[in-house]
Amino acid sequence: MSFILAIDGTSGSGKTTTARKVAESLGWFYLDTGATYRAVAYEVLKKGKDPENVSEVIQVLKDLELAMKNTKRGQRTYVNGEDVTNYLRTDEIDKSVTPISKTKAVREWLVGFQREIARNRNIVVEGRDIGTVVFPYANLKIFMDADLSVRAKRRKKQKRNTKHVEQVKKDLKLRDYHDSKRKESPLRRAPDALLLDTTSLSIKEQVDWVIRRIKQLNESTIPI
Repeated sequence: MSFILAIDGTSGSGKTTTARKVAESLGWFYLDTGATYRAVAYEVLKKGKDPENVSEVIQVLKDLELAMKNTKRGQRTYVNGEDVTNYLRTDEIDKSVTPISKTKAVREWLVGFQREIARNRNIVVEGRDIGTVVFPYANLKIFMDADLSVRAKRRKKQKRNTKHVEQVKKDLKLRDYHDSKRKESPLRRAPDALLLDTTSLSIKEQVDWVIRRIKQLNESTIPI
């Protein structure tokens, strides 16, 4: 029996770390779908293409080979055989991934890729449209959010960002706006998704909360 846990949420809500630790605790596969979009952005920039130019982005997709692996160092992302994991969280990628994620062809390509990875396995998948588009049939859906000021402080610490926290807050607010207003697969909470407000929760408390919800579904039939 396979089990799909879909975790969506806003930037800085803790979804990436929580999803990874839940997967590690259960011995399940972990997939950060945001990294797949960042991988496309990486390749677009590497080839000198314009992230805002749809035709140029689509051209990059034609020659793209993408692979995701779980290792002791966490999820590793490979583009055409190259481990690009350490290059995916730069400010340049941050700026490029927003227009790229709006491109319908990119989203369709990556949704197919993500579904193939999840086939016949227990998996924790996190992103922004997992419970609404990628896996609307997921066994459990969770939407994570937190106060914007808290998210900004977390993001600044996570990235060792030299920007003032108020600028980071503005960046996050703009990202939230673009993600929720885009035509293709907007960020929104699925009607059947449980809400997890992480404003005052530690990562351990978030992980424990999620695992409790998984067990509550039907402990006797879930392969933990």
